[in-house]
Amino acid sequence: MRSVAKWPTLPRVTAHDDEYGRHNLFSDSGYYNTTGSQDTTVVAGSEDDYEDTRPSNRWHGGLDFGLLIMRLALGGTLGAHGLAKVFGTFGGPGISEFAHQLAGEGFTSQLTLLSWLGGIAEIAGGGLLILGLFTPAAASVLLALTALAVYLKYDNGFFLDGNGFEYHLMLAAMAFGLLFTGPGRVSLDVNTRWRRNPVPLAFLGIALAAAAVVVVVVVFR
Repeated sequence: MRSVAKWPTLPRVTAHDDEYGRHNLFSDSGYYNTTGSQDTTVVAGSEDDYEDTRPSNRWHGGLDFGLLIMRLALGGTLGAHGLAKVFGTFGGPGISEFAHQLAGEGFTSQLTLLSWLGGIAEIAGGGLLILGLFTPAAASVLLALTALAVYLKYDNGFFLDGNGFEYHLMLAAMAFGLLFTGPGRVSLDVNTRWRRNPVPLAFLGIALAAAAVVVVVVVFR
């Protein structure tokens, strides 16, 4: 009777519980491969054969730096818009003029309240995104605001001399993407579960953002 042979331990493809919840492609699949004869079996290395010594918050260089740049760009842009709408900074309209602008977009109910809600949401969401704090909530808020802007400007066309929806669509895409990527390690969320595994909360954030847009359109417009 021939003895059972086992291949040398295969190199680890990913950590069993790595940053994005991926698994080892061999040991976690339960895959067994047999040779031509029935009594010789080759078994992929088991989980016990591996020891992951990588630090859980290891710097990923380009990835984390790129996510930081995205957060600063999106959070800074919309945060500045919020300050302009609420306090009139950067030559902005202030609350009264912003409420008048909303009336021009077809909103008819509680314009001052809606102006405050929109402006404060941009300031708070932008600030949290810059810090990388409660990132799923911040990205969801900014996604709702930018998606609403796309909805309001959709009839203007994609460009229309700067009054189309392409700018807001780009911002919405950035918020959408950050929901799935998480904030990266250069953030206050670095040790949170939603930074390590952002996907479940991403779908929840998209649903809440869509619901917020519907509520604003139905109630205030």
